[in-house]
Amino acid sequence: MRKVAFLAVAMGAAWSVSAMATDIRVTYAGSMGKVMDESLGPAFAREHKGNYQGQGQGAYGMARLLASKKIAADVFVSITPGPMQILKDAGLIETAVPVASTSMVIAYSPKGQYAQQFAAAAKAGDASWLDVLATPGVRFGRTDPVNDPKGQNIVFTLLLAEKYYNKPGIADKIMGGVQNPAQTHLEGGLLARLESDQVDAAAGYESEVISAHLPYVALPDEVNLSNPADAKKWYDTVSFTLKDSKGEEKTLHTQPLVYYAAVLKNAPNGAKAGQAFVDFMLSKAGQSLYKQNGYAAPKGDALYLQ
Repeated sequence: MRKVAFLAVAMGAAWSVSAMATDIRVTYAGSMGKVMDESLGPAFAREHKGNYQGQGQGAYGMARLLASKKIAADVFVSITPGPMQILKDAGLIETAVPVASTSMVIAYSPKGQYAQQFAAAAKAGDASWLDVLATPGVRFGRTDPVNDPKGQNIVFTLLLAEKYYNKPGIADKIMGGVQNPAQTHLEGGLLARLESDQVDAAAGYESEVISAHLPYVALPDEVNLSNPADAKKWYDTVSFTLKDSKGEEKTLHTQPLVYYAAVLKNAPNGAKAGQAFVDFMLSKAGQSLYKQNGYAAPKGDALYLQ
């Protein structure tokens, strides 16, 4: 009889642990791969005795996959509000909350033939980084502005730098056109290409570049899109047009470099699990992991999308 009672207690304890377990499926902007898959995701899984699944790529592309129901997730984490609006339009979210922030930088290959020039530009703190990027033969990597906010943000950054340093025409000289397939790469593989010396320099967010332990050129606030206080005076003064996936021209404007998180209405593990992950990202432990990976604190208010 004691054995039966013990077995019942053991089974009850196992059921209790199972009931407490929280599985989570997260999709995120591709630049967040390291912090999500190596820090936040595993830490959440340990705390909640569940399983973590993460998937990342360009935030606009990921938002479209979620909106079309080609993939499903409990939580979507994006940089800039734009991709969140796609999910709102699809009826999948109502709001999104800021969980971290960052700034634009120019990462460079420590093995590349231009490493010394970029290192000197990083110390100088002047326009010399633009001159190095514009040097014939420099292989510059960036992501597709149609599918990835970072691909848009480097265009804004170069346009702002052109104005800030009074170097007309240098942005186009560096890019060879906004949509230049010779420069644009998939979000998830761009820094890997830099690490393997396939490109000499790449557009990056400070957070991901620090996480990858790569050298970089820090840019002034007037250029790096990090400071909302500079929006009206600087950031809002630039825009550009591109053709979207349907071939329609759109004019794009800057958005704050803030990471937003939202729980999806069709979350496969349920809204409760999704909210638990968002709460974890905002907790002291979650924010500490963000900081360790080079991210700055969240800025601004929650998004209440139209």
